[in-house]
Amino acid sequence: MKIAIIGTGNLGRSIAKGLIDTNAITSLYLTKRNTADLQEFADFKGVHITSDNEKAISNSDIIIYAVQPAHLKDILEQSVHLLHDNHVFISTVTGFTLQGLEEALGADRYIIRAMPNTAIAVGKSMTCLCGSEQGKQRIKVAQAIFNRLGATLVIPEEQMQAATVVCASGVAFWMRLIRASTQAAIQLGFDAKEAQMLAMHTAEGAANLLIHTGNHPEEEIDKVTTPKGCTIEGLNEMEHKGLSSSLIQGMIASFQKINNIKERQI
Repeated sequence: MKIAIIGTGNLGRSIAKGLIDTNAITSLYLTKRNTADLQEFADFKGVHITSDNEKAISNSDIIIYAVQPAHLKDILEQSVHLLHDNHVFISTVTGFTLQGLEEALGADRYIIRAMPNTAIAVGKSMTCLCGSEQGKQRIKVAQAIFNRLGATLVIPEEQMQAATVVCASGVAFWMRLIRASTQAAIQLGFDAKEAQMLAMHTAEGAANLLIHTGNHPEEEIDKVTTPKGCTIEGLNEMEHKGLSSSLIQGMIASFQKINNIKERQI
């Protein structure tokens, strides 16, 4: 695949790493104003680093926009004259709607919104996708890209704000839980490195149990809780202190914040 990433910041770099590591590219153009930040990619076969968005778009079939929201409209308008009929446009820009993308690029273009998370750098992103009427014809192209970098779910556009909270912000929420588990393990006698290893691999194992079995979390909880045992004692204490309700309330607060940002943009 001939891919360009326009705006190779933190998310763009993560996407680039995932694409390179999974051999998903024929060519990959990475653009940024300060290309010195991208020199780690310079020696990879088929990778081109440039500050010239036009050059990247002209030499690619799939264009992934990963720029700041305030810059996207100008970048889209500057590139309209370069477009051809087979171009597929994938925007990872939070809050920029399909309608807005169509107004800039044209309703006859293949336009897709993608919401990956930073775990894409290690091929473990949960990426949500939605497409314009035309874009739906190429949604499988986007799935082919992002399924190599984790898992995908095609959803209606009106759910993309919620997906941002659950999947993108969600990485930070899970990191905080792993950090808390690490701190507990240190208090229980492990050194910091051992404690983090125990916490992160246990978290990975718990997630993989659900992924591979399809079970509800409570089914797996039942397997490790025994009457009057230490696990149920710990779970009940956490719930008394508001673990579940705090997590839910935090995610709802993030959702309300992202909706407020969207309203201000409108």
